[in-house]
Amino acid sequence: MCKTKSTFVIFLLIVSFSFSNENKIKEFKGFFDFSYEESKDKIFLQVDKLDYEFLYVGSLASGVGSNDIGLDRGQLGSERLVKFIKKGNKLLLVEPNLYYRAETKNISEKKSVEQAFAKSVIFGFEIMETNDNHYLIDFTPFLMFDRHGVAKTLRDSKQGSYKVDKTKSAIEINNTKAFPNNVEFEALLTFSGEAKGSLIKSVTPDPDNVTVFQHHSFIKLPDNNYTPRKFDTRSGAISISYMDYSSPIDEPITKKYVIRHRLEKKNPELEISEAVEPIIYYLDPGTPEPVKSALLDGGRWWNQAYESIGFKDAFQVKMLPDGVDPLDCRYNVIQWVHRSTRGWSYGASVVDPRTGEIIKGHVSLGSLRIRQDYMIAQALAKDPFISNNQNNQMLELAIARIRQLSAHEIGHTIGFAHNFAASANNRASVMDYPHPLVDLKDDEIVFDDVYDTGIGDWDKVTVAYSYSHFKSDQNEKDELNKILEDATDDGLRFISDYDARSIDGSHAYAHLWDNGDTAYSGLDKVIEIRQKAIQNFSEYNVPKGTPNSVLEDVFVPLYFFHRYQTEATAKIIGGMDYNYSLVGDNQNEFHYLDRDTQLEALNSLVKTLSPIFLAIPKDKLKLFPPKSIWIPSNKRIF
Repeated sequence: MCKTKSTFVIFLLIVSFSFSNENKIKEFKGFFDFSYEESKDKIFLQVDKLDYEFLYVGSLASGVGSNDIGLDRGQLGSERLVKFIKKGNKLLLVEPNLYYRAETKNISEKKSVEQAFAKSVIFGFEIMETNDNHYLIDFTPFLMFDRHGVAKTLRDSKQGSYKVDKTKSAIEINNTKAFPNNVEFEALLTFSGEAKGSLIKSVTPDPDNVTVFQHHSFIKLPDNNYTPRKFDTRSGAISISYMDYSSPIDEPITKKYVIRHRLEKKNPELEISEAVEPIIYYLDPGTPEPVKSALLDGGRWWNQAYESIGFKDAFQVKMLPDGVDPLDCRYNVIQWVHRSTRGWSYGASVVDPRTGEIIKGHVSLGSLRIRQDYMIAQALAKDPFISNNQNNQMLELAIARIRQLSAHEIGHTIGFAHNFAASANNRASVMDYPHPLVDLKDDEIVFDDVYDTGIGDWDKVTVAYSYSHFKSDQNEKDELNKILEDATDDGLRFISDYDARSIDGSHAYAHLWDNGDTAYSGLDKVIEIRQKAIQNFSEYNVPKGTPNSVLEDVFVPLYFFHRYQTEATAKIIGGMDYNYSLVGDNQNEFHYLDRDTQLEALNSLVKTLSPIFLAIPKDKLKLFPPKSIWIPSNKRIF
């Protein structure tokens, strides 16, 4: 009898527990209020702001892990200025067309431009309940939609045809949060299909079912106290642009403004002042040592540039606090990203498209980069593992590169473009791609000054243009022009991507991964170093106990050590010299290079085409047996 009664009581408790769980609702109060109903795995959003503009950003919280596919952890999507509007029994999430505007108080003129160009409705919701201009909608379908374009990316990279499988997808409530100025949502999405490509097969346990986490941010727009700064093609800044049809006929219709963080002096009349709010970047706590310390050090270099324009401690780099989501728009983040193969690092920003103000900077650093830099040092060193596996010298070179990489990618997120003329300008910018500056002393390769150790002179100029805070008696336009003209007088130059990359540009002094005052003098030095390193190369360029076939992996970056400098030298032949000049400024005029300079480049270039240069010495070929069992071949070996 007692046993039966106890069993019945337990049954009632279970039923009661199950009933309460089925109706479990979690409430969130913030920029938008919403609730999560666990039994239905649904989010219900309360919209109390019609025709109210805010930012929407869709991102990837977790990635696929293939550099070639390109879907990385922490990858930001494009920011969109959006608003909810009501039509009948629906709320529509609308993205206005901000590229075409009329910045005027004339309402009819504004409307004429708005009606001339298409806008985009990015989602529609049926209204479930209405209460005093508050509208309740089921927000779940929006979160189950492939907003980041994962399926399209997989299809375009020929990995297969996929679509979201809602039976294998769910809300990620642990990373769904509400704050006064932003709300953050996350969903686990499974893309099901038939895998076709080898790339997706190599990184997914079941390539027919690819599961990632997509993140969605609704962000309150900044206040109107920010003043946009006009873009100047000489400045090295990244810009936003739009067409303003209210512009006077004698002024350009296209408006351009630099992108930058909001940074103001507490006391603008002082030469040196603390910032009202410093720019703070936070490092991913999953970053291991010694990389962590290197990234913190390199990122902090930028404070040197802000100090040079009168800001005290205005740029800081700290560790991301425990429990903070890296995609939370309130934090600028440096994220350590893993992939199956080495690939690019990059810096992205969430930008207010109305003004160019940066809301969030987000750096993605590929974790395998440091291993490639270590391998380059390993190939250049003489018998580094002949005894006791002494690798300090190689590790120091790789860490020095990571410091510079931290500064470089942060530079993009604070508003700066590449400067590929810096290497021919005494390494004047961390926004160049640096090739290791190796030297020969007493006929031995040395690593004394391989990478730079601080911010460059050009970086101080571009920070000064974008971030200088002027006194009340100064004319901003005149002061900004003076910054750039003084830089020219000091011999500093700025040339960016299109003109530097070998396929598109023919600028003779701008290139990726080069060194030297002239490309051909740099090539002569690289040829000498390469020859010496190949002469030194032995089985002791890998640790004892390593399969011999791995030696080929180490030798390849040494064999191709000259390739970027060769491309730079080739651009001198038929090359041009020019700047992003303005009519009436103090920069040099465009001209072709003289005959003697081109011949010097040709003489250096011919050295790389001789059979003796191209052939791998026979005694070195003996070091490279076929691959050992279980050590796969890869695209980075011969």
